[in-house]
Amino acid sequence: MRSYIKFFQTAVWVFAFALVNAAGSAYADMRLSTSTDPGAEQKPDLNNQLTNLLGQEHQALRQINIDRMRVITAAPKISLRPVKRGETPNIPKISYTREWLNSQPVASGGAEWECLTQALYFEARGESVQGQFAVAEVILNRVDSNRFPNTVCAVVNQGTGKRNQCQFSYTCDGKAEVVNEPAAYNNVGKIARALLDGAPRNLTVGATYYHNRSVRPRWSRKFTRTASIDGHFFYR
Repeated sequence: MRSYIKFFQTAVWVFAFALVNAAGSAYADMRLSTSTDPGAEQKPDLNNQLTNLLGQEHQALRQINIDRMRVITAAPKISLRPVKRGETPNIPKISYTREWLNSQPVASGGAEWECLTQALYFEARGESVQGQFAVAEVILNRVDSNRFPNTVCAVVNQGTGKRNQCQFSYTCDGKAEVVNEPAAYNNVGKIARALLDGAPRNLTVGATYYHNRSVRPRWSRKFTRTASIDGHFFYR
């Protein structure tokens, strides 16, 4: 019974959200039709209750920021399907080696994959496989943090166009983003694909910042250093 009630409440939530998107303020003029319900005359209270409930849901949803609603209703980043006894979860197995990278198929994807691949190419293509994974971890850790935008593309392009405020230097150095090393681009694309598909992030211990070893920005004193990989220090 409890599961049925929860299912009903969830269905009402989804239906109300659809109404908000489809009809907006016009909902105020809507009523539940009883013309096709042969028992409508015997159940006026139920129709009134449903009308009131949908109205309350509508008012509540209008108070929620639309970007927050997209986050709430987005598909989970990992599968919620129960894992059967003896079954291995479908998590990409990775090895931070050139051999592993060469064994992976050519990767592709949508906008999020493209943004992550470009960031790795322009920010870390000179690093080892491990170093490239580490930079990718920072970007995805930012996506998961409420202190940063909630998409890969928004994280990568945060501050772009504002002098000395871009988060990733290649987005505001005034140079055109041209891929001159297609083999390197293909390799970082494989790394981006693996992490977007759920590969574990074990290298940077939740880092959301990094900088080159050759510099020491003032902000680095405010955060905890979590890792040192190739030419970068990592912080959270």
